[in-house]
Order: sequence, then structure tokens, then C-alpha cells
Amino acid sequence: MEKLYADSTGKGAALKQYAASAALINAEADAKSMHRRNLVTTGEVTVGRPTVTKLDINRKIPNATLSSCLDVSRWQVINSATKKPAALPPERLTKYVIVSTVERWPEGWRVIRDEPQEQKC
Repeated sequence: MEKLYADSTGKGAALKQYAASAALINAEADAKSMHRRNLVTTGEVTVGRPTVTKLDINRKIPNATLSSCLDVSRWQVINSATKKPAALPPERLTKYVIVSTVERWPEGWRVIRDEPQEQKC
């Protein structure tokens, strides 16, 4: 995700190695929307306290649901034309709970859904 949002061309992100279905479609659409507004990101995102809340390995395609703390506090949104920080709402959450659904594909685990919870962590 960091690479996708950081590079307005989207090259080098290799997101298909990690995401599929709605998660992939939504991430690509969000990044494209940012890039159309000349916005990119710098810095890093961290995921803390991942907890498996549901696991179903007896399905044809095993899946799991995870709850994590997504920390974007060190991720800065920059105007790619001016190289200056973009104005963001001061009340926005920078550390929040995210619930992700992953599936085990032959090539490895893929995130198929990410749902930010509008809840601090």
C-alpha cells in the first residue's frame, strides 16, 4: 500500500501479490483518486496487535478475519506538484482499528477485504 500511494504511476507496488477482490479494487481506486488530485504519500504505515478473530481452515478456500491497529501517523500526504504537505482535517484518526479478511490461495494469503472501523486504537 505504501508503494501504491507513494508513486503516482502505481508501478512497483505489486499489490496483486498481497490483495485481491474488493481489497485490491478499493485500494487501486483510492490511490487513483489521490493521484488525480496530485497527492502522494511519504513515510510508513505500521500494523500493530494483529489478532485473529475468526478462522475457517476447513473451507475449499481457507480464510481468516483479523483485527489490527493501523497506524498512519508517520504517513504524510504531499502535493506532488508543490512537494508541500497537503491540508488534512486535524480530527482525522491516525491510529485506528481495521478488520481484514484474508484467504489462502495457492500462491499464498491474500487480503480480500479491509474495513476501517472509525475507532481509535
